[in-house]
Amino acid sequence: MTTMDFLINGLSTAMQWHNLIFVFLGVLIGTCVGVLPGIGPMSGVALLIPITGTLTAGMSAEASATSSIILLAGVYYGAMYGGSTTSILLNTPGESSSVVTALDGYQMAKQGRAGAALSIAAIGSFAAGVVALLGLIFLAQPLSAVAITFGPAEYFSLMVLGLLAISGLAGKSMTKSLIMTAAGLLLATIGIDNVSGVARFTYNIPELYQGLEFLTIAVGMFALGEVFKTILERESNDGEVAKISRIIPTKQDLKDSAAPIARGSILGFFIGLLPGAGAILASFFSYIMEKKLSKNPSKFGKGAIAGVAGPESANNAAAGGAMIPLLTLGIPSSGTTAIMMGAFIMYNITPGPLLFTDHPQLAWGVIASMFVGNLMLLVLNMPMVKLFAKVIETPAKYLIPLIITFSVFGVYAVQYSILDLMLIMGFGVAGYFLSKHDFPIAPMVLGLILGPMMENNMRRALTISNSDFMIFLQKPISLAFLLIGLLWVTIPLILRMRGKKVLINEEG
Repeated sequence: MTTMDFLINGLSTAMQWHNLIFVFLGVLIGTCVGVLPGIGPMSGVALLIPITGTLTAGMSAEASATSSIILLAGVYYGAMYGGSTTSILLNTPGESSSVVTALDGYQMAKQGRAGAALSIAAIGSFAAGVVALLGLIFLAQPLSAVAITFGPAEYFSLMVLGLLAISGLAGKSMTKSLIMTAAGLLLATIGIDNVSGVARFTYNIPELYQGLEFLTIAVGMFALGEVFKTILERESNDGEVAKISRIIPTKQDLKDSAAPIARGSILGFFIGLLPGAGAILASFFSYIMEKKLSKNPSKFGKGAIAGVAGPESANNAAAGGAMIPLLTLGIPSSGTTAIMMGAFIMYNITPGPLLFTDHPQLAWGVIASMFVGNLMLLVLNMPMVKLFAKVIETPAKYLIPLIITFSVFGVYAVQYSILDLMLIMGFGVAGYFLSKHDFPIAPMVLGLILGPMMENNMRRALTISNSDFMIFLQKPISLAFLLIGLLWVTIPLILRMRGKKVLINEEG
C-alpha cells in the first residue's frame, strides 16, 4: 500500500461517527484548557488520560486506543490555540507558548481589534495544522523505515539525546533541569527489575512492585501543583477583559498576515521535530524573524498583526511537528508528547518504528484526525470567540474543585489504589514548591517515562557486547546521537560563560 492508501484508510477511521465526537470533544476541551490560565496542554492531557478509558469502554482494544489518542491529540493542538485567547484579551498567557502572542495581541485588543487578532490566530492555527499534517504524511514512513534499522545501542543514545535536549531547554537553570531529569530516572527504578526479578526501593509495599504510575506523578505535579499555587498565592485574573466588536479581519489584515502565517508554519514544524525545542522556542523564533523581516519593525509591540500571526502559526505547527518523533521514533520531544507516550504505553502500544507496521489504523487514524480537528477548530473558534472570552472569567472557587475532582477520580480509576491518592497529594505539594523555585517538572516526567526503556536498551546493548560500554561509541548513529546531546548541553553553557566574561570586561 502507498502512503496515500494509508492516509485514505486513516481518514475513514477518523471520520467514523464516534471518532468525530472524540475529535470534537478533544479540540473543545483543549481550547478551554488553553483559555484557562495555568492549566496548559500538559495538565489537560494528563487529566484526561484516565477518563478516556471510561469513554471508550466496550470497544475493542485497538479501537479504544485509537479513539483515546485521537481525543488526547485534539486536546493538545486545541490547547495550543486556546492559549492565545487570554494572551490577546487579558494579557495573561493561557499557556507558556502564548507568551509571545501577548506582546502584540493585547495591544491590538486595546485598540479595539481583539476580534481580528483572535480570528487571525484561528486562521494561522488552521494553516499550521495543514502544514504539520503534510509533514507527517511525507516524513512519518521514511523516518520509521530508518528507525527500524536501529539497535539497542542507537535507541539508548537517542533517548539520552531526548533527555539532554529537554534538560538543555527547560527552565532557566540547566543544573536544575538536569537534577529533575536525574530525579525522574531514579523514580523510574522503583518496582520489580524486569531482568533479575529483584524488588527495588519498594520497602515491602505491594503497590510499589509495578513501579510508580506516570499518570499519578503527572497529575500531581502539574494539575494539583497549579491548584496549590492558586490557593496559597491567591492568584486571580485582575486584568480587564478587552471588548470584542468586529470578528472578521479586514482584507489588509489578511494581506499583512499571509506571509507570517506561511513562514511561522514552516519554521514551527521543523523546530517541533527537534527533541526539547517545542512550541515556546518556535513562537519566540517566529516573532524575532517577523520583526527582522518587517519594513516597520517599530510597530512590533504596539499592535502589529504579524506579531500575532507568525508566533501563533509557529506554536501550532510545532505541536504537529512534535508528533513525528513520538510516532516514528518513540521519543517524545516535549512534555505533552511525553505524557501522550505514557497513554500509548497504558494501552499496550509502543510508539516507534513498528507502530506504522503493527498498528497502521491507529497511526494513520491519528494523523488524519489532526486535519479534521484543525478544521473543527477553525469552524468552532471563529463564531465562538465571544463565548471563550467568558470562560476566562471563571472564578477560581468553581475551577479549583473541578480540577481536584478530575484529578482524584481520574487517578483512582486507573488502579483503585489509596496509595496513588496519597502520592498525587504529595507530588502536588512537591510540584508547587519545585515550580516556585524554578525547578522544571517536564524533565522529571520524561525521565520517569523513558527510564525503563533506557535501562532495557542499555542492558540489551551490553549483553550483545559482553559488557563493553564502547558499543555506544563504536556504532556511528549512536555516537552521533551522543555527540549531539553533549553539544546541546555544553554550547549554552559556553555561550553563557562567554557572556559573563564580556560583561565583566565591560564593567572593568
